[in-house]
Amino acid sequence: MSWLARVHVVLKPVVNDPQGLAIFGGLQSLGFRGVQQVRAGKYFEITLDADNAEEALQRVEDMCRKLLANPVIEDYRLDIDEAQQQIADAV
Repeated sequence: MSWLARVHVVLKPVVNDPQGLAIFGGLQSLGFRGVQQVRAGKYFEITLDADNAEEALQRVEDMCRKLLANPVIEDYRLDIDEAQQQIADAV
């Protein structure tokens, strides 16, 4: 069975975020008032085969700990859903 994992990786709140600060400054200079803070991050969509959702979740958690996120400075959250079959349009 195919599963779709959506992984969001962000810097921990105590870690400086220069990219987020630059984006914040850009928004301010463009006139977007009321923005209090910007934190930049990464987003991954991973389609994988696994027998069940628990196995898929465990495998993606392992991917996050080993490669996708640096546990010293980043937090992550993920969601797992059954992947929808993509049907390509005939040309």
